[in-house]
Amino acid sequence: MSQEQDNPFLNGLWKESPVFVQFLGMCPTLAVTNSVRNAIAMGLATTFVLVLTNVLVSSVRKLVPNQVRIATFIAIAATAVTVTDYLVKAISIDIYKALGPFLALIVVNCVILARAEAFAAKNNVSRSFADGLGNGVGFTLGLTMLGTVREVLGAGSFLGVSLFGPNFEPWVLFLLPPGGFITLAFWLLLFAWYRDRKARAAAAPAAMQEVHS
Repeated sequence: MSQEQDNPFLNGLWKESPVFVQFLGMCPTLAVTNSVRNAIAMGLATTFVLVLTNVLVSSVRKLVPNQVRIATFIAIAATAVTVTDYLVKAISIDIYKALGPFLALIVVNCVILARAEAFAAKNNVSRSFADGLGNGVGFTLGLTMLGTVREVLGAGSFLGVSLFGPNFEPWVLFLLPPGGFITLAFWLLLFAWYRDRKARAAAAPAAMQEVHS
């Protein structure tokens, strides 16, 4: 296995993106990405929970009996979410209100338990930290990409700054729930096209060699 393939940070950041590859955490992905600010805030909060949960799970993985493994992971994630909830509330009341119940619901985000069970429970603390950070940054990147399209088209702004002037007619649909699905579909199609093009380019030399042989 190559170093890149075995790099948990790079895998979570792009190659195994929680949003565009693993399709985890779709509820907050669609619900809070109507603005870039909300998308980044949710992504950073989830990253903090992912890193803290992965590190704690990896630290106690050899001490927890198999029968209560999942319950222990959920308790650890719930503790990390509670800490995050208080931190966001202390940092910005506006962001705390904008994220609403989805901040507390990070505890049931599939990506949290998935990384704890699939990776942190089987690897050391340093690799688990890298995996949590990579998946968290990848999740944040995915949310920000959706939030950018939705805010630019739906409000004509980026991070609240107007881009097109007073004559721009916003496509309000992109700020509504259907806009989230449309934007996600757009990005998924783009990624599918890129992967297909990359696969074709990789297969082309082998096909040429068969023709000439």
